[in-house]
Amino acid sequence: MRIAVIGSGTMGNGIAHVFAQKNYQVNLIDISEEALKKALATISKNLDRQVVKGTLTDDAKKSAMANISAFTKMEDAVKDRDLIVEAATENIDLKLKIFKQIDKKP
Repeated sequence: MRIAVIGSGTMGNGIAHVFAQKNYQVNLIDISEEALKKALATISKNLDRQVVKGTLTDDAKKSAMANISAFTKMEDAVKDRDLIVEAATENIDLKLKIFKQIDKKP
């Protein structure tokens, strides 16, 4: 299954982390490159914590990180996905805009 997660904040990066750790291919989407860099750093740090605790191997961490691709263009990120998870900021206008964009998915 191929997954897209819209929004790279606390919820979005946590959702992407879990899916990637379970070996799903995840496209993580945000409008900001900086937000995506921060999200990937957070996911890496959280996986490192699991490695230190012994609940995850270093190879599993590398595999999970490799399962995540970052995108700023939603059209590119959702076009071939089987599941799309919306985890954007709690703003109704933004959410409606996102859903309209997703509805255009071929």
